[in-house]
Amino acid sequence: MLHRIAVAPKIPDARAGNYLRHLQSVFPSSGLRAAFVVQAYTVSAKLSEEELKLVAEALTNPLTEHFSLDTVPAPSSYTHVIEIGYLPGVTDNVGHTARETIEDKTDRAFKAGEAVYSSFYIFLDGDIDGAEAERMASEIHNPLIERAHIYPRGAELPIIAPRVELHGSIAAETVDLQMSDEELERIGLEGISGSNGVPRGPLALSLKQMKVIRKYFEKEGRSPTDIELEALAQTWSEHCKHTIFSDPLDEIKEGIYRRYIKGATAKIREQQTENRKQKTDDFCVSVFKDNSGAIRFDDEYLVTHKVETHNAPSALDPFGGSVTAIGGVNRDCLGFGLGAKPIANTYGFCVGEPNDERVLYRDPPSPKASEGQGKERKHPMLSPRRILEGVVKGINVGGNQSGIPTPLGFVAVDDSFRGKPLVFGGTVGLIPRKSPAGSRGRPRKLYEKRAKVGDYIIMLGGRVGLDGIHGATFSSESLSKGSPATAVQIGDPITQKKFADALIREARDQGLYNSITDNGAGGLSGSVGEMARESGGCEVDIKKVPLKYPGLAPWQIWISESQERMTLAVPKSKWPAFKKICERHGVEATRIGNFTRSGRCVVRYDRKKVMDVKLDFLHEGRPIEKRKSKKPGSSGQRTVYGKRGAADAGRLQADVLKLLARPNVGSISFISQQYDHEVQGTSVTKPLHGKGRVNADAGVMRPVHGSHKGIVLSHGYCPWYSQIDTYAMAAAAIDTAVRNAVCAGASLDPKEGGLAILDNFCWSSSEKPERLYELKQAAKACYDTAVRYGTPFISGKDSMHNDFKGFDADGKPVHIAALPTLLISAIGVIHDVAQAMTIDLKRAGDALYLVGETRDEMGASEYLAMLRVAGGEVPAVDTKKNAKAYRALAKAIRSGLVASAASVGRGGLAVALARGCIAGQMGASVDVSKIPGSAKQAESILFSESQGRVLVSVREGNEKGFERLCKGLHFARIGQAGGENLSIKLPDQRLELSIPALSDSYNSYFKNW
Repeated sequence: MLHRIAVAPKIPDARAGNYLRHLQSVFPSSGLRAAFVVQAYTVSAKLSEEELKLVAEALTNPLTEHFSLDTVPAPSSYTHVIEIGYLPGVTDNVGHTARETIEDKTDRAFKAGEAVYSSFYIFLDGDIDGAEAERMASEIHNPLIERAHIYPRGAELPIIAPRVELHGSIAAETVDLQMSDEELERIGLEGISGSNGVPRGPLALSLKQMKVIRKYFEKEGRSPTDIELEALAQTWSEHCKHTIFSDPLDEIKEGIYRRYIKGATAKIREQQTENRKQKTDDFCVSVFKDNSGAIRFDDEYLVTHKVETHNAPSALDPFGGSVTAIGGVNRDCLGFGLGAKPIANTYGFCVGEPNDERVLYRDPPSPKASEGQGKERKHPMLSPRRILEGVVKGINVGGNQSGIPTPLGFVAVDDSFRGKPLVFGGTVGLIPRKSPAGSRGRPRKLYEKRAKVGDYIIMLGGRVGLDGIHGATFSSESLSKGSPATAVQIGDPITQKKFADALIREARDQGLYNSITDNGAGGLSGSVGEMARESGGCEVDIKKVPLKYPGLAPWQIWISESQERMTLAVPKSKWPAFKKICERHGVEATRIGNFTRSGRCVVRYDRKKVMDVKLDFLHEGRPIEKRKSKKPGSSGQRTVYGKRGAADAGRLQADVLKLLARPNVGSISFISQQYDHEVQGTSVTKPLHGKGRVNADAGVMRPVHGSHKGIVLSHGYCPWYSQIDTYAMAAAAIDTAVRNAVCAGASLDPKEGGLAILDNFCWSSSEKPERLYELKQAAKACYDTAVRYGTPFISGKDSMHNDFKGFDADGKPVHIAALPTLLISAIGVIHDVAQAMTIDLKRAGDALYLVGETRDEMGASEYLAMLRVAGGEVPAVDTKKNAKAYRALAKAIRSGLVASAASVGRGGLAVALARGCIAGQMGASVDVSKIPGSAKQAESILFSESQGRVLVSVREGNEKGFERLCKGLHFARIGQAGGENLSIKLPDQRLELSIPALSDSYNSYFKNW
């Protein structure tokens, strides 16, 4: 029986106010005057009237809310009401929490088929018609995962239960691969056809791979089952195997990952140990072999770091995609060794221009597309504004609701991210080196793990549904109409927080499991398949896997990427104690099989074997693709950019203010103010620096209470440079991350803590030889730059298909390829967090220094992008000079000589000066007419983005000490802090910019978000 509990506010409601302001801003000409929101819970369970009242009281705050049963309280005046809830099968976290509340209050568990579904009603009042109400509904819900029903005033509001009803076969099906190459290729591209003849979704398998699979099963004497094909597709996917990075490319037989990324770390570690008698300066502990990378924090702890992307799902459902991004990387942290505690999250959003209102469709173009006729208009892409709003909310919910602070992040805007955004999520973890006691009373290394023969296979956390089907293979293709809605998962941070506490606080240190990993890409197929390599085999009964709803086929259960799940290897003798801990924390833990030494992955469903594949073939059977690259032809991008005539002071002052108002330079405090960075009480520096609250380029944390040691986090990215030179782009990304970290207090010297880095490549059109050449150049730059700085890679990830293919509102085909992008994340350890630096000017009279050379390197700069001018020289990185400067700066900071340090990055020196003044709410007087370097023109001096430069303020009396440490470097004392304006003397003019004007421009772009 269905019941509805409706909870309405008795006082002014903030949620209704937010919807009202949002809709009025999006539809400024509408007659909307007021909004009223009612929360609803649809209960599909047999409850008495007394029980319903008891439950409603528990779901209502009597001071601010009132409830009604079955009816919906409505305001006295409204014209339309919109009900918004999730579509059938989409994870409903609010509904889950309400169900737990009902079970607690009634003291009974729900039966199979019983559930609670959440929705909300928004009553709209004003002079709006039905068409306007429909447009407003489309603005506040995502049809990919949500349903919206619109009713006029006085209409009956039906009780809707979005149940999942599956009618397909729940048995494994045999797939006959004895067919033509054309048919074989079609299956690899579109997927296995269901009983209705419609393909299930992409396998992302090439014809060559399909033939290898056919040959394997011919030797086995049978045809594969659908679950076997799906598992092979998941395991061999670009997303999981990183085939482009791993396969031979040109003369690089071992692949660019092994040569340039893994090779750089090996070279650095070798150098660090060769030059010293002891190996204590090799601070790397675990690299490239676990869910995260780890470095030494101190004698008792390690710190871990991992950054992932979730680009394609975030394009379809920004909220769900980013929740999954941060939830998944949180589980990568929990899956490191025997479980690291997540202590910080980071984020990065590369999106299209938020004000771009163009409509794009994922539908295929019609044969008459050249005539402007679209075949379909059923799959519109979300606007960049909706995407940015959604990913911001998703990272917030996914991270902060799990009790993890978010101290650092960025937003990058470019038209190339209009089709497919890049959404980065990172997690830092803390793990003791050893447990208090192992199974025999001896401590064990917590950063090592191995499933043993006979261990139970345990699935922990959430249940399995259709969400996440084909997530791994979907991420290995371009975004198009064929992109399945089921590839988007909705995470449940509350469930994840509960099992994280059960693991980290109890089970881990009691030695109750031998191995652990997360159910990320490929779900059980990925996690069990990987862990089976540790023991030598596995046998699983997926009929035992807990489901969200009945009717899932074996292949769906096996590859579903439903969130908040981990897989563990639990010894038989430890299972009762482990299960008891899980029950106490309210976490579902289910035994679904055993680890074996059979050399095979065996899966049964209802006692029938549905998968039996050799582990060697599953993991190593993929045919190697030998790839060839081709150097792109000259694009003309290196031509000298056009001049606009003499740069007078008035125009340059206006240019500085315009630059500060751009989204790639200006404030993103609207994000920083939403995200909790103080939970866990570890923050030292904050996401916003100084009185003026300027966004930080790095963050410093103190993860172990009672210790003075800290962690420095930073990042570097400059995708715009890849338009001209991807080698320079990659080198600049590393240089920026290193420079930002050193400015915050880190050091390149391993004895002082050292710096490690992570790489996240996001490429597009990766099948093109020219783009592969650019990828190879970027990877080579990673090796060259990292080795020279001594910053080893400890982890990384790549996403190779960041393309959008569809058509525009006129029916014309559209292909948008994201700029080749490399995000470098840096993590380092500092011995005393009291030495942490911020960017704000501190005191009038402090001397200002510019360290580093300024050259005429304006190519792909923010300044030229503002002018819509192409060409120029892209910034090059001089690692020898820069490393020397960074070591001197680190020593000056440790010596207490420095009051502030700011990296000179996007926007150049003018922006760095402005940010320091805004942050400190203090002026400065500087003379930059004779700074080191070849830049002589005013525009180059102000806006060049030459790498390796730092703006430093030094307290009075410390100038000689600072200059002594900088001896042999390119540096100049350029002025001092103080006054009400930023005064900049150039070769032929002087700029005067007031602090209020600078602050207003800096905060203008996202002011109303």
